[in-house]
Amino acid sequence: MAQGTKLNTKQIINNMNPATLRHSCAHIMASAVKSLYPDVKFGIGPAIEGGFYYDFDVAGGIKEEALLKIEKRMRKIIAQNTPFLKEEWSKQDALDYFKKEEEKYKLELIKDLDTDTVSVYRHDNFLDLCKGPHLESTKEVKHFKLLSLAGAYWRGDEKNPQLTRIYGTAFSTGQGLEDHLKNLEEAKKRDHRILGKELGLVDIYHDQAGAGLVFYLPNGALLRRLIEDWEIKEHFKRGYQMVTTPHIMNKKLWEKSGHLEYYEDFMYSSVKDNQEFILKPMNCPGHILIYKSQLRSWRDLPLRMFELGTVYRYEKSGVLHGLLRVRGFTQDDAHIFCRAQELSSEIEGVLDFVKCTMQTFGFSEYQAELSTRPEKFIGKAEDWESAEKALEDVLKRKDFNYRINAGDGAFYGPKIDIKLKDALGREWQCATIQLDYNIPKRFDLTYRDSSGKDEKVIMIHRVILGSLERFIATLIEHYGGKFPLWLAPVQISVLNVTKDAKDYALHVKEKLEEQGYRVQGDFRDQTLQRKIREKEMQKVPYMVIVGNKEKEKGEISLRARGIKPLGNMSVDDLLAKLKKEANQSEIHETK
Repeated sequence: MAQGTKLNTKQIINNMNPATLRHSCAHIMASAVKSLYPDVKFGIGPAIEGGFYYDFDVAGGIKEEALLKIEKRMRKIIAQNTPFLKEEWSKQDALDYFKKEEEKYKLELIKDLDTDTVSVYRHDNFLDLCKGPHLESTKEVKHFKLLSLAGAYWRGDEKNPQLTRIYGTAFSTGQGLEDHLKNLEEAKKRDHRILGKELGLVDIYHDQAGAGLVFYLPNGALLRRLIEDWEIKEHFKRGYQMVTTPHIMNKKLWEKSGHLEYYEDFMYSSVKDNQEFILKPMNCPGHILIYKSQLRSWRDLPLRMFELGTVYRYEKSGVLHGLLRVRGFTQDDAHIFCRAQELSSEIEGVLDFVKCTMQTFGFSEYQAELSTRPEKFIGKAEDWESAEKALEDVLKRKDFNYRINAGDGAFYGPKIDIKLKDALGREWQCATIQLDYNIPKRFDLTYRDSSGKDEKVIMIHRVILGSLERFIATLIEHYGGKFPLWLAPVQISVLNVTKDAKDYALHVKEKLEEQGYRVQGDFRDQTLQRKIREKEMQKVPYMVIVGNKEKEKGEISLRARGIKPLGNMSVDDLLAKLKKEANQSEIHETK
């Protein structure tokens, strides 16, 4: 911007970066907390998706009722229209200053920095370690709200002190804030951790079994099996071969693959008979051993190997979150071994599979991220460049909406991540496609070409749903537990109105079950209204109600989820309706 050019208010709002706005608001919140709790010690306060947070160490903690008081103090700070000013300090000056202020968490962060200088930001008399950027002035923050409190271990490690984390959000417009708060209220109703228990799907028994380990209850196990059965069928249709690999493997295998060097802190190990075994955190080394179990010819390629493989990764307790961040989970993991000339078509095939899957499960919006070479990587830079170009060329050819995520590739190769949007517009990580020239070289993976010469094979790592746990959480929140007919663990509840109609209700139930539907009978001596209310809470798609009148006419009264009476009909008409809906739900399976 040329010197002397002044932006009007509308231009400022339109040009405001949400992350910059929210991070600036986090600093304002921190300064408000400092003025109310003078002895507070500061953790970190980043902008996050849809908002921000800041971690505080306050003797006695901060109570929920204090949020309004903090908000009020923030508005006073905002009204002062104080500029955000950046200063560059030497690392030693920063250490001296924060030592004097007894800010032990900031000192720890500074000591970890591999740099001679650090940046700090100040507004008024508040100063914080920060790389920025920030808004020009506090007054640019107009529409914000503090949302909640939570406990958070410093750096996510349960061995560290637990701090008080305050979550908030900020928007450039009042309407944006209002819409976001409405979405948050709706998100609370859809929380998979709550619905998972209420609907008898999943639970995590932290105290008894250990944190981050998922138990599938009967309805959840059935939902998972429906997803697995669909996936297995679709993989077979696309030429994949199903395999199963051990849950533990020798440590030497993980050293050879390179995973031990990069993921050792996330691995579980056990020593028996003077050998160290690793509980597998990923499936690729096992698939590599299967590939190497026999001589492979060019005629065998591409070889697509698929496994519903359960893996275990040690995640710090501070970052565990329902089904989204767990320590044991199952991936729909596949590895494609192919030649260079087959690479593009194989990546295209995976992207087509992803599209089909998203449509089948009811997701219409998704976006790709292309993650490129990280700072720590194996292999040659030219191989990375070739792999990145191959992935990007396919994304362009398939007309995928994508963005570049620089430096976030796996240590062995670049990747495409698919982020899908749910009914509330939130992004969820789903499919991943990783292109690997490097690990195959470590294991000397080859194929014999048509002239009898051994050539290096290329390996594609990919998942379609990602982890089943994360995907099931996504489904629960996307549908709010109101699954479409083909996915609902219980599709139909049959309710009798009177004792005299019980025998006819049983007959209807059996007829529905003969056609393969998942039917629950509720023939208790309870009022019909109570039964209906319970089935609504269980989010059963259809209720079939029979009384003496229906028994006499050989009909049923049908009610859809959401208290929607659909009238009386014959059982055959009901079956025709259900068949049509089930077929519509699975229409994308044949594509």
